[in-house]
Amino acid sequence: MTIPTVTPDIEQVLKHNRRAWAKHVTGRIVLGLALMALSYVLYLVGVPDSFFTALPVPVGFFVLLFLLIRTRRGRRLTACERVLRTYPLEYRTRVDKKSEQWLLLGTVFTVRVSIRGQHGAPLMRAINASTVRRWPKGAEDGGAWVAGDLPFGGVMIVPGTNDMLFMQPSDWQKFADEREQADPSRSARAQQAGLTQLVEREPNITHFY
Repeated sequence: MTIPTVTPDIEQVLKHNRRAWAKHVTGRIVLGLALMALSYVLYLVGVPDSFFTALPVPVGFFVLLFLLIRTRRGRRLTACERVLRTYPLEYRTRVDKKSEQWLLLGTVFTVRVSIRGQHGAPLMRAINASTVRRWPKGAEDGGAWVAGDLPFGGVMIVPGTNDMLFMQPSDWQKFADEREQADPSRSARAQQAGLTQLVEREPNITHFY
């Protein structure tokens, strides 16, 4: 495995993910509006009214509604930017995806990002910063760049693609003592990065952005 020697440019990483976010949101808006307009088009061309000709309207409405909920709650790009401007990027040589879970706010991946030969890296819950649900291409082909303090949380950047995931510990309470006992400078830095508490709540689900 080749270890990258050039640290990703933060501005380029953020720009890439903002574009991905805009593309994803625009695509969902176009899909929702097109579905809602389809019933009207069918009416204009003389297709008889039925359950199936009316169905695209509620489907399109829910596409837009879910998008609104996810974009209002998913302030992930802002959260990632705070972390990237607070902590330096470090290269971790191994990324292991353990599982994934489909939630309304996005697909949450359970991952471990570590250095080969070292143990003790926390299991993290990660979600794509751009709102895209898929696991980033190439994320398990090698390592990843990480910024943050993992018992509090952090950001993972996939080399080559600049895809970005926001992360916090899968078992938040497990690291409560470490966070509480952290020295003042470490706690202050996590506070500056917005990582001193879980940053989003969803009923009956681990809190997350």
